Amino acid sequence: MVIQRWQSVMLLIAAVMMGIFSFVSLGQIQLHDFSFNITSLGILREGIATSPGEPAGVHTYEAFAVSLLAAVMSLIAIFCYKSKKLHKNTVMISMLFTVVSVMLLVFDVYDFSSECGGDVQWSVLICSPLIALIAEIIALRMIRSDWKKLEAADRLR
Repeated sequence: MVIQRWQSVMLLIAAVMMGIFSFVSLGQIQLHDFSFNITSLGILREGIATSPGEPAGVHTYEAFAVSLLAAVMSLIAIFCYKSKKLHKNTVMISMLFTVVSVMLLVFDVYDFSSECGGDVQWSVLICSPLIALIAEIIALRMIRSDWKKLEAADRLR
């Protein structure tokens, strides 16, 4: 029986979306005199400081590391198709890393913006983890469906 590997396509989409989330600008925090750029690597000031009392920004390496782990786990899950348990577990771990990376980044951004008193303006790319999570859920359902088909075919033999 030939299994259509559409779950591999979904997992690749999830990995690309988490890669985008890891490396692109996700928004800005606007203050009166300057702004901060939000990425998963940190919340960093745009431009040069004009006075020594201005905040420099915050590094969010933990959000960056977890988002990269989510992308890598999605890529690893593509090649774990021979073991049902390992395949499902890698997809679930990738889903967990996706959710945790978003929560870490959002918590850091709103904590920093409340300290500075700035307004947060998100980019459209902040939705990339949501797309990744949806693709991972679809992939998990397809994995279960394929294993049910294989088990049914084994029973007929």
